[in-house]
Amino acid sequence: MDYTKLTAATNYFEDFTPGLVIQHARGKTVTPLDNVLITNLVMNTAEGHFNDDLMSRHPVGKVVVYGGVNFSMVLGLASQDCCENAIAELGLDNVKLMKPVFHGDTIYAYSEVLSASPSDRDDAGIVVFRHYGFNQDEDPIVKVDRKVLLKRRPAA
Repeated sequence: MDYTKLTAATNYFEDFTPGLVIQHARGKTVTPLDNVLITNLVMNTAEGHFNDDLMSRHPVGKVVVYGGVNFSMVLGLASQDCCENAIAELGLDNVKLMKPVFHGDTIYAYSEVLSASPSDRDDAGIVVFRHYGFNQDEDPIVKVDRKVLLKRRPAA
């Protein structure tokens, strides 16, 4: 596999070829605010996401971070390198939550380009990424496919 680290706004459709794997440099430690605020805002009332007392007596032993938070953080960590020149997000698919995430865990991401194809626009193409998230112990925690309409490199 081709492996590289890319950076920010200098990445256009032409920079993403199938098989390219990108390790994203940043990580994010999950805080109670990240989990509880978003979980409540989306009206996810499952106590496993915010009831410390209940979860202390559960076999898991502690609050589990809402899966939507986990894959959203992975998308965010990948966005600077993959989607800074996005014109539109076209879809998310094949979301898989592989392992629980807890407050204090740190999430890292890498991405693989699954496909790059022309679009119906002269100034953009379609790229499908598979984003992977893993924790500080390098355990896989989430996988999600993302289809993006990306700008083509401007003519010189």
